[in-house]
Amino acid sequence: MAYKHENEINSIVNDLIDDYKGGRTIDEERNFDQPSKEVLSDILNKLQKVVYPGYFRNDSYKIYTVRNKVSMLIEDIMFNLSKQIAIVLRNLSECNCRDLSDEEVRERSEDIAIQFLNTLVNIRELINTDVEASFDGDPAAYNTDEIIFSYPGIYAIFVYRVAHELFKLKVPIIPRMMTEYAHEHTGIDIHPGATIGKHFFIDHGTGIVIGETTVIGENVKLYQGVTLGALSTRGGQSLRNKKRHPTIEDNVTIYSGASILGGETVIGKNSVIGGNAFITKSIPEGARVSIRNQELHFNYDDKERNSIERVD
Repeated sequence: MAYKHENEINSIVNDLIDDYKGGRTIDEERNFDQPSKEVLSDILNKLQKVVYPGYFRNDSYKIYTVRNKVSMLIEDIMFNLSKQIAIVLRNLSECNCRDLSDEEVRERSEDIAIQFLNTLVNIRELINTDVEASFDGDPAAYNTDEIIFSYPGIYAIFVYRVAHELFKLKVPIIPRMMTEYAHEHTGIDIHPGATIGKHFFIDHGTGIVIGETTVIGENVKLYQGVTLGALSTRGGQSLRNKKRHPTIEDNVTIYSGASILGGETVIGKNSVIGGNAFITKSIPEGARVSIRNQELHFNYDDKERNSIERVD
């Protein structure tokens, strides 16, 4: 017996096939020739096992020594990462690789992957300082194991540290896919192009946005909902490669809901930015910025009371 809506389904398919012929960006049909979110997430999981060798189990292999474990992980990462890099190099005109042979693209991709893997010791050093900052800065943390296993901020920073090294190697698309994977799982949006120093601590983290040209010094602490953004992006592509996001100097704390905008905005060392502050101009070293004279109205017993409390 014919399916009740078979004709309608065929008609919809035919309409879509015709629509795909429009020559638009969304009409691209390079099946299986795009980077894979699943493969990249697997690479991040394996990199976690390399960065934290004693924390995350590897059930895929029988492990006899640490050397065996690391060797298998690195070989796996090398193989899959270089393949993903080759895909984006081969298909993007801005990479200037379309005139290269498949062998030349493969060699270039492997060279980039090796350069990245050579940064892992430095990534581990930075991550260690981030874990220390999280423990030192959070009285609710009972130990560093808790931070590594469960803090969304430390996971988002880990992914950023990995993606940033690939970004510096001018790998297209993949670094952004990685940080967006972390964004999806943590609510923390860090562009891989941002520059972030040691001992970086994100407390809670949900809703944090850190733009591409942001520069963050050492020993900086951000709470949830902080935006380090651009004053305006209405210029679109004409603003590319320009400093659009703020600079946060060393030992700065920024409390929840604060927005700091603009490429010329600098938050000086040792400053504290209070919650919900909206800042578009530079702040000198050692400043304390807060919102004053907020009015609180109290409603209870189905009546609005006249008492108003000011928050200073």
